[in-house]
Amino acid sequence: MDRTLGRSLLTLPFVLVFVLLAIFAVLFDNGALLAPLLGDVSYAANYWHELFRDGRHLLGAPCH
Repeated sequence: MDRTLGRSLLTLPFVLVFVLLAIFAVLFDNGALLAPLLGDVSYAANYWHELFRDGRHLLGAPCH
């Protein structure tokens, strides 16, 4: 097997997890990813929701 193909197959799971986490953050997260760092204020201030709000609307995903 070609070394380049082998490396690509090894990095594929990591890239897939990153992409799925990014999709979750943009479409569904409402502060849960920041909760370990900021505590309950991440839900009250809703940083992720405000950060990705325009992106959600651009993708046609409802957020309200």
